[in-house]
Amino acid sequence: MLPLKDAYEECRLTTKREAKNFFYAFLTLPPEKRRAIYVAYAFCRHCDDAVDGSASPQGKAEALRGIRSRLEAAYQGRPQGAMFTALAHSVRTYRAPQQHFEDVISGVEMDLTKDRYETFEELRLYCYRVASAVGLICLEIFGYKNPEARRRAIDLGLAMQLTNILRDVEEDLERDRIYLPQQEMRQWGYSEADLRGRVRNDAQRGLMAFQVERARALFRSGAKLMPYLSTRSRACPAVLAQLYLRVLDRIERSGYNVFDGRISLSGREKLLVMATTWLKSFLPHGQPDTA
Repeated sequence: MLPLKDAYEECRLTTKREAKNFFYAFLTLPPEKRRAIYVAYAFCRHCDDAVDGSASPQGKAEALRGIRSRLEAAYQGRPQGAMFTALAHSVRTYRAPQQHFEDVISGVEMDLTKDRYETFEELRLYCYRVASAVGLICLEIFGYKNPEARRRAIDLGLAMQLTNILRDVEEDLERDRIYLPQQEMRQWGYSEADLRGRVRNDAQRGLMAFQVERARALFRSGAKLMPYLSTRSRACPAVLAQLYLRVLDRIERSGYNVFDGRISLSGREKLLVMATTWLKSFLPHGQPDTA
């Protein structure tokens, strides 16, 4: 079996290579919690990688079944491979429920069979699985006492995933995926043909503004998580919230033009957000600005 230190280091390297926004936020955590968060990220990356590439849908489904099996083995103390070795140790330490990891796998599975969402409630389930479940894993690592923290962590995860969806409209179109709720597209008079044609009009701007405001409302709810966390832990979700809120700001300032290149922040901007939000987190009940 790979030494535990090496298993954790492999998860850290995966996170540093792939995590982008997340890695900056994770740096604010104490070392022991940070390495556990790296494991959670590496698990999610492992699930995503299992369904990327040219494998058939059946092959991808089989890969996810293999992950479920190895997850079960890790929880039974029989980990296989570096990431699951670190995961088995981490969940013993922080007691993250297996169901949260199962939910992440279920969310990734949805992408194998579903490329349209009729209502926001359908989309919400997807967002819960691929983002809020991860937030709940992280919450166990952060540590909390009030159960209300779980609801706030769920909302923060939903807000972040909705931001991803708005940012990645073009990228998803290229893969024949539309995450914007079909019902709401019809309500705003913006058809799938309009979306495929990259039409920018009042209907498109209204639809996108509606989605942005929904995300902002969830960020406002998620910000109420911070007082439930210790001073050393709250900076991590606070930084993430600020990074994603900056992306929403950029989407708004672009006139909701999500078709001409991915909207993102520079490394310098990310570091500045990390530093300023980290300092604010030490204030009593420090919360990110969600205005």
